[in-house]
Amino acid sequence: MDCSAEESEIRRSLEPLAEIRGLHFDLGARILTITAEESAIPSALEAISKSGFKPEPLNSNKDERHNSDGQPTRFWISWGKLIAALGLALLAEAIAFAFPGDPWFAATGMALALAAIFLSGFGVYAKGLVALRQMRLNINALMTVAVTGAFLIGQWPEAAMVMALYAIAEAIEAMAVDRARGAIKSLLALAPEDAEVRQEDGSWLRIDIKSVALNSIVRVRPGERIPLDGIVTLGQSAVDQSPVTGESLPVDKTPGDELYAGTINQASALEFRVTTTATDSTLSRIIKLVEEAQAGRAPTQRFVDRFAAIYTPAVFVLAILIALLLPWLTEITWIQAIYKALVLLVIACPCALVVSTPVSVVSGLAAGARRGILIKGGVYLEEARKIKAVALDKTGTITEGKPTLVAFEPIDASIARKQLEQLAKSLAIRSDHPVSKAIAQGLQITPQNVGDFQAVAGRGVQGTLDGNPYVLANHRWIEERAQCSSELKERLAEHEAAGRTVTILANKDRVLALFAVADTIKPSSIEAIIRLKALGVTPVMLTGDNAATARTVGRLAGIDEVRGNLLPEDKLEAIGEFQRGYGVTAMTGDGINDAPALAKADIGFAMGAAGTHTAMEAADVVVMNDDLCRLPETIRLSKRTHAILWQNIILALGIKLIFLLLAVFDDASMWMAVFADMGASLLVVFNGLRLLKIRND
Repeated sequence: MDCSAEESEIRRSLEPLAEIRGLHFDLGARILTITAEESAIPSALEAISKSGFKPEPLNSNKDERHNSDGQPTRFWISWGKLIAALGLALLAEAIAFAFPGDPWFAATGMALALAAIFLSGFGVYAKGLVALRQMRLNINALMTVAVTGAFLIGQWPEAAMVMALYAIAEAIEAMAVDRARGAIKSLLALAPEDAEVRQEDGSWLRIDIKSVALNSIVRVRPGERIPLDGIVTLGQSAVDQSPVTGESLPVDKTPGDELYAGTINQASALEFRVTTTATDSTLSRIIKLVEEAQAGRAPTQRFVDRFAAIYTPAVFVLAILIALLLPWLTEITWIQAIYKALVLLVIACPCALVVSTPVSVVSGLAAGARRGILIKGGVYLEEARKIKAVALDKTGTITEGKPTLVAFEPIDASIARKQLEQLAKSLAIRSDHPVSKAIAQGLQITPQNVGDFQAVAGRGVQGTLDGNPYVLANHRWIEERAQCSSELKERLAEHEAAGRTVTILANKDRVLALFAVADTIKPSSIEAIIRLKALGVTPVMLTGDNAATARTVGRLAGIDEVRGNLLPEDKLEAIGEFQRGYGVTAMTGDGINDAPALAKADIGFAMGAAGTHTAMEAADVVVMNDDLCRLPETIRLSKRTHAILWQNIILALGIKLIFLLLAVFDDASMWMAVFADMGASLLVVFNGLRLLKIRND
């Protein structure tokens, strides 16, 4: 079970069972989940078996996708049969060529041909006979009719060779398709299976990650993969986050920083507090999102499935007409006409057409996941190319999402700059206010002890240093203290116009210095805006921040249309306006207030690292490292995926059309039919796999 055609067959076989409430197909893992009463399962398994498939129970103690026991043995048994079948088919061909008309050798050749067909095509025959019995014309039914017909009209060497080649090409195709799916399955191997956990007596014990409780302390050594999500409690190190976020450079981690399962600790040992269980880690959510995305069908895939449903019966009818009418319309014999019809059936197998879309979609999803772009379905992968406008939240999306000290201006020239920095940091480091924290972090100097410290709500903080009182105050408090001169007002106005929050250091007599704090633009945001514009996409900023700050950030980022002071319902209304004005509109955000707009947009992008779970659930695409450059990358990936999808469709149909014409009007053999069918299949599979090699420009 590895393609949509087989999924449809299984669905049809289970439709008569009323006890079944739901079916979930994970074609990538070849897993079917049946939602039903336990008493209905035997009937369901029997129905699946009758449709030509062999159901196997999923190992409940060990994830089947991790289970590789016996794989090499099964591989060689499977390929051993195919190689033996090909050898027998070649021997039958040699006998037919060397001893034409000899009854004994003919009987021997027929026996060898039957053995080759049995070894290579037993599964195809079983499924084909079931399909014919149920009046379903699928690929297996076409091959069953074609090979049986060829054998009956005396073309037994060719029948054996066709079945052997078909089975070998199918196996090669399956391996190629598995490579695309394996790119996603490989995510499962990123997280180690055990973790070194601190015990109550202070010792360390390595246990299975599934047994690690929340808030446990885990140690990870240099070179090891981080087993679970957590917060660093001890140590400093560089961590390679590329497997999860797609970042090319290691990220420095210190106490308080977040760690992701599956990333690699590089420099020194870290201890961290576990914040999620193994089944709910960031890596687990990534795998779940991508697997669910595979289950959805892209628009082109739905078109191909509908086309194949009409195409296969139409070709079958055409083959019957050729077999019946050609002897009447031309001088060829009935045997020749039947042979042409059988060749037509083999050529017409829609295998290449059916497999052309899913392998391309899965490859595109895998390429995105490798770059830290989690696309929740083939529909969004394919539709992203149509985006004409992108609405961008400001805080945490375009900007860093946290205040940073951006300017320090001494006002009183009689006091040394370092002394002013020390006074400010000594007061700021005692405060929990985000602005004070930004000032404290931005001043690289040792603080002093502060006496009589007090936080004044809505004003700032105050305290004594070396017996002298100081305040770290906002504009309002300085006005109330009658310390705001006209020159200071002008300086404050300039900073505020630039979207900065100004804090003022003053003693009891005068203002000493001012500190400007702002939410800075991410380095990648400006580059992302340039790339979006180059793709013909209009960027627009939607923010709840004040209009002046929004305009300043928009100007620095290169965004022409900026809207500030927006509530969630305002953002929602703006998305509808853009959809009417521009067309397909995307929304990018990270907060709960962005969730309605993310859901309303044609495609919603959530910032995964800093984003809320609400935003990530509402979005269609999750950007794991909060890099806006992933937006233009997604659009380019979508354009490339769409191009390859249609290349594959044209290749599959074009090759078949050429050989169909040869079969009808010229002398096309079954060998040519096999190469036309499976050659086209392999061609579109390998073309689709090119998406795995996508690189960022």
